[in-house]
Amino acid sequence: MQGDPKFMRQAIELATENVASGHGGPFGAVIVRDGSVIATGVNQVTATTDPTAHAEVVAIRRACTELGEFSLAGCVMYTSCEPCPMCLAASHWARLDRVYFAATRFDAAGAGFDDARLYAELGQPTSMSSLPMVQISLPEAKEPFEAWNQKPHKIPY
Repeated sequence: MQGDPKFMRQAIELATENVASGHGGPFGAVIVRDGSVIATGVNQVTATTDPTAHAEVVAIRRACTELGEFSLAGCVMYTSCEPCPMCLAASHWARLDRVYFAATRFDAAGAGFDDARLYAELGQPTSMSSLPMVQISLPEAKEPFEAWNQKPHKIPY
């Protein structure tokens, strides 16, 4: 599927306007269902001092709030740049049908937004992570999962 250039242009315009506003980085996202915009987002990392406030995550949060659901099945996202690993994972968790992007991660790296080290770490064992990760093994570690498995009226996601 080709996607609709008008929604991609909207994502790019949001990203460009965000740069001009001084509120965040050059990233914009638009979430669409059945040809209608459900939500938009721009990078708000510096404005909110929230390192997870990437345009895609902001748009996903807004779309879920708008729809009153944690699943965005039936929706697609248009984003001004190829999603970083966090935003890609969030897109999977949100169950978006498809993600369309304009610029590549290499274009972003050329502007100082280089996620290459994160892509390289994905799939590595925790012992190889550049962020030290150490398991503290306790007998009760699995209790939350056991409680979840036994809960009769849970909402699976």
